[in-house]
Amino acid sequence: MSALILVAEDDENQAELVRRYLEQDHHRVLVVHDGRDALDVVRAHGPALVVLDLMLPGLGGLDVCRALRAESDVLVLMLTARSTEDDLLHGLGIGADDYMTKPFSPRELVARVRTLLRRVPAAKPEPVLQVGPIVVDQLRHEVRVRGEAVECTPGEFGLLEVLASEVDRVFSREQLLQRMHGISSFLTARTIDTHVKNLRRKIETDPRAPAHLVTVYGIGYKLTAGRADAP
Repeated sequence: MSALILVAEDDENQAELVRRYLEQDHHRVLVVHDGRDALDVVRAHGPALVVLDLMLPGLGGLDVCRALRAESDVLVLMLTARSTEDDLLHGLGIGADDYMTKPFSPRELVARVRTLLRRVPAAKPEPVLQVGPIVVDQLRHEVRVRGEAVECTPGEFGLLEVLASEVDRVFSREQLLQRMHGISSFLTARTIDTHVKNLRRKIETDPRAPAHLVTVYGIGYKLTAGRADAP
């Protein structure tokens, strides 16, 4: 199960290690090093799970956990160098879902994350995705732009479906290739660029100045509602 996970850890080397292991397990990972930043990110991005260090600057991990429990059902895996039974019971008592003491095995952390995420019922995918004037009907395998049907190849549809599933998220070509694996065994970075070029002809009012299928230079592509189209 892939999920968006926040790692709140003040030790940058430890945070990077956890990030790498979680990304290898196909999760998307955000990292912060401060308790107040952790709350801001949870409120802005709504991760499924927070890996929360107890000893955070700005706002301690216990206070962060209390604040999260007051306003969210996000899963919390607490990390701490403390290992007494009282610390364990206190962390669980204020709402942590699981607890690991340092030093810990990154592989065990990933396994704990998997177990916690299995508690969350899988959300049913939205059959119809809409981004501004662009509608992607996943059940009928149809695309409409401003109410008009648009013919797309399987590769073009697959690319648009991935981009529309996470509006405004920037995908690198490599991430798009991973998401589209199985649509074609001949997908390459150049194929992605070709699909983008062809899609812009079909969905943009002015393909030379795209308002929706946007290039983020040096990174990749995103799909955005953009500005309102002129009547």
